[in-house]
Amino acid sequence: MLMTANAASSTYVLILWIVLFGGVMYFTMYRPQKKEQKRVAAMLSSMEVGDVVVTTSGFYGVLIDITDDDVIVEFGSNRNCRIPMKKAAIQQVEKQD
Repeated sequence: MLMTANAASSTYVLILWIVLFGGVMYFTMYRPQKKEQKRVAAMLSSMEVGDVVVTTSGFYGVLIDITDDDVIVEFGSNRNCRIPMKKAAIQQVEKQD
């Protein structure tokens, strides 16, 4: 009888450790990732024509046109290089005042 009580106790301790480990994993990995995804989604939805953007490849450009999934970015000082790209390729948005 003592052995079954000890085995049941160790099972509860094991389940407690698994739940605790799952909670730690959630707060250290999943939650920050979701927070970053929300920040990026808010940044992309607040883009306006005329904003200066930085692409994931490090190029600076000015937004010329915005559609649901794509943007047209103008690069260069002579303003003759316009490239369509996905919104996901935008890394940073600098608002024009």
